[in-house]
Amino acid sequence: MSRAVEWWDRHQIPLYLVAIAAGAFAGLAAPRIAPALERAINPVLALLLFATFLAVPMAEIGRAFRDVRFLVAVLVANFGAVPVLVYGLSRFVADDRGLLLGSLLVLLTPCVDYVIVFTGLAGGARARLLAAAPLLMLAQMLLLPLYLLVFAGSDVLAVVEVTPFLEAFGVLIAAPLAAAAVVQALARRHRAGRIVEEAMAGSMVPLMMATLAVVVGSQISAVGSQALALLRLVPLYAAFVVLAVAIGRLTARTASLDVAATRAVMFSAATRNSLVVLPLALALPAVLDIAPLAVVTQTLVELVAMVVLVRLVPRLVPEPLPA
Repeated sequence: MSRAVEWWDRHQIPLYLVAIAAGAFAGLAAPRIAPALERAINPVLALLLFATFLAVPMAEIGRAFRDVRFLVAVLVANFGAVPVLVYGLSRFVADDRGLLLGSLLVLLTPCVDYVIVFTGLAGGARARLLAAAPLLMLAQMLLLPLYLLVFAGSDVLAVVEVTPFLEAFGVLIAAPLAAAAVVQALARRHRAGRIVEEAMAGSMVPLMMATLAVVVGSQISAVGSQALALLRLVPLYAAFVVLAVAIGRLTARTASLDVAATRAVMFSAATRNSLVVLPLALALPAVLDIAPLAVVTQTLVELVAMVVLVRLVPRLVPEPLPA
C-alpha cells in the first residue's frame, strides 16, 4: 500500500487531469447518471476535507486565528480588490441577464472548502486558510446582497438566501473538522485513531480524483447543451484566475506575509465558492435558467486552473534559498 501511495503522490497532477477527463467522458456518454453524481458531490467533498483537516494539527489552527495580518490580507483581497475586478469583467456579459447573474454569484464568493486542499498541495498555509474560513463565509453572506445590488440592480436581491451557505458550512466545514478533532484526540491514546489518520493521509489523491470526477461528470452534459452561449464566459473566467492570483500576491506582499501565507492568499483570491452558490443560481426564475450553467462553467474552468496553479504558484513564490 505504501508503494501505491508514493506512486500517486508523485503523479498526482496527471492523475487529476485523468479524473477530469474521465468525469467529462462519463457525463457526456451517459447523461442520465448526472443526478446521481450530483448527489455524490457533498459526501465525497466532505470526506476529502475530513482527510485534509485530519492532516492539520488542531493546535496549528488555533495559532492561525491569532495571525491578524493574514486574516486581514485574505479579507482585503477577496472583498476589496476582487469585487472591483469582478465588476470590470462582468461588463462583458452585462447584455445577458442570466450570464451576468451567474457570473456575479460565483465570482463574488470566495471558496472555503477544496481551496484548502489545493493550497496544501502547493505548500501554502492551509491551517491559516482553514482558520479564515468562518470569516470568509460570514463576510460573503453579508456582502453578496450589497455587491449584487450595486453590480446588477435591486431586483436580484430576492435570489440571495442564507440557507445554502449555512448548510454548506455545516456539511463541508464544521462536521469534517469536528470529526478530525475527535480522531486526532483518539490517536493520542489508541492505535485505532492512528490507523484512521494513516489511512486518510494515504487516500488524499484518490479522494481528490473522485471529487474532480463527480463534479465534472455531474455537470458537463448540461453545460454542453448551452455551449455556444457559455463560451463567452470561458475567457472571462480564465482572465479572472490570472488577475486574481496577481491580486493575491500583491496583497500578501503589501502585508509582508511569508511564503506559505502568500501562496494561501493567492489561492483564496482565485478560487470561488461555486458548489455553495449553485443552489442560489438554481432558485432563479426559468427565464434565467442559464445562470446555474454559468456557475458550473466557472467550476470546470477553475478545476483545470487549480491543477495548473498547484505547480505554478510555488514557482511564482519560491521558498527562500538557505543562507
